Amino acid sequence: MRTSLYIFFSFLFLLSCQKKDCKIAKPKSKKAEIVKLIAIADTLFYDKNKLDSAFYYYNKAKFICNPVTDADNYVAALNRMGEIQQINGDYAGSEATITEALPYLKYVKKTSQIWNSYVTLSTNYLNTYDYKNAILYNQKALQLKTKEWKKLAAKNNIAVILMEEGKYNESLQIFLSLITKKEIINNDEFQAKALDNIGFCYFKTNDLVKAFYYFNKSYEIRQKRNKPFNLGKSYIHFAKFYQKSNPSLAKKYMLQGYEKFSSINNIDERLSSLKLIITNSSNKELKKYSVIYVNLVDSVFEIRQKAKNQFARIKYDSKKEKDENLKLKTHRAENELQLERQKTRNIISYIIIVLSLSLILVLYFYLTSQGNRKKIEATYNSETRIAKKLHDELANDIYHTMAFAESKNLSLTENKEQLLNNLDAIYSRTRDISKENSTIITDENYSKTLKEMISEFNSSNINLLLNGIDTISWNEIDKNKKITVYRVLQELLVNMKKYSTASLVGITFKKTDKSVIINYTDNGKGINLNTITFKNGLHNVENRILAIKGEIDIDSAPDKGFKVFIKFPV
Repeated sequence: MRTSLYIFFSFLFLLSCQKKDCKIAKPKSKKAEIVKLIAIADTLFYDKNKLDSAFYYYNKAKFICNPVTDADNYVAALNRMGEIQQINGDYAGSEATITEALPYLKYVKKTSQIWNSYVTLSTNYLNTYDYKNAILYNQKALQLKTKEWKKLAAKNNIAVILMEEGKYNESLQIFLSLITKKEIINNDEFQAKALDNIGFCYFKTNDLVKAFYYFNKSYEIRQKRNKPFNLGKSYIHFAKFYQKSNPSLAKKYMLQGYEKFSSINNIDERLSSLKLIITNSSNKELKKYSVIYVNLVDSVFEIRQKAKNQFARIKYDSKKEKDENLKLKTHRAENELQLERQKTRNIISYIIIVLSLSLILVLYFYLTSQGNRKKIEATYNSETRIAKKLHDELANDIYHTMAFAESKNLSLTENKEQLLNNLDAIYSRTRDISKENSTIITDENYSKTLKEMISEFNSSNINLLLNGIDTISWNEIDKNKKITVYRVLQELLVNMKKYSTASLVGITFKKTDKSVIINYTDNGKGINLNTITFKNGLHNVENRILAIKGEIDIDSAPDKGFKVFIKFPV
């Protein structure tokens, strides 16, 4: 009791020390500051296309976010940063940024942020020609519980990727299914894009009639909206359509496409248009557009490289600043807690030493007490069992033999022989009891000892069959299990000889990968398991098998013989 109280108060002391440290180290919430930084990045910079400044503020918000407790803001900031890098052609940098968010998507509550992460990542893979992963992340986006238009957008992305892979028939089936959806029909821009892509798939599969129909249908919608990028895409597809059949008309569309993309300074589409123009030009015109192409490539490379370096520097500087601030905070906190922690460590050390010694002593006395009690119980049970056997099996026989010797004339030959037979029976029973309680050999001679014990029950009236005993690798079996097998079989055979009047007994041994199986069968008179006279013997048999984590099943009925199934692990 005194030890328990000591342990309890020690635990309370340790708990109070831990709580004290936790209160000191608990950081203040920065959620309001994070929301403010993201709002500045959104409204003042991202919406006004000042992407470098927007990137700076998103990165600043991300670095003070806890990615577990404030996963939505953390992932939102990373998504925006990845989009900005993607706009600037830094697909590898964008992929690295979005990848930072992936481990924390499981904490995000807004499914739209998860969708943004997957779609941005898929676009990066598409632009780096990793079509397999591009499709994979669109499929992940499709599995999310989002608005229907987002599911349709993901399907559209998959169709575009298949088109880029040259799988035009597969892509076509998806686009055709999309244009039947009300969300697409009610969205002119999305509908025109899908129709244009359907036309391109038909063009690539040489169905020119359908290709022109869908190109033209898309162009009519785009003319109404009059957006340069979308019109430029239609012009380029018309150019490709007429490239072989009407080169001059194709050239006209190429130049119109280039003009539209130049008006909005869309670098990638300008370069794509110039490639097409150069392919279909010659002489001075070829030289003119080749020079424009080379200069544009050089300019784009320089601009994008500067952007990449700038974004990398922003991320590096923020990390460096965060690491330095963290070091300063840690150093200050350690100075404040140094004395307190030193005292706590000393006290905890003393408590642990005293507690450990107390537990060792308690455990020692407990185990010693348990061991002694089990030894006493085992000794008592053994002595009780032997005493009962001596009383049940020998006392009456000795009394009857003594009475016979006193009342009969021992000079007569038949009386003398009867007395000798009685004494021989008493001797045999005494020897059996002695063997039941003698030490069992468990070394390499165990198999021989077990056979000898079993064979002693073979007689002129009992035919005993033994099978499979030599198939068991007894040297691999635990000593206690071998003793248990010996005693259990001995108990069964003694009961058979005393009660069953069996003439045939079979004992079969079988080894499996992990177990040893023993089947005992005799053709005796059988027993009613509910009213047996030697219930204690069977109870001992069951307890012995269960003690070695084995299984036992006893099956018998009057005039039906006696069967025992035993199984135990090797």
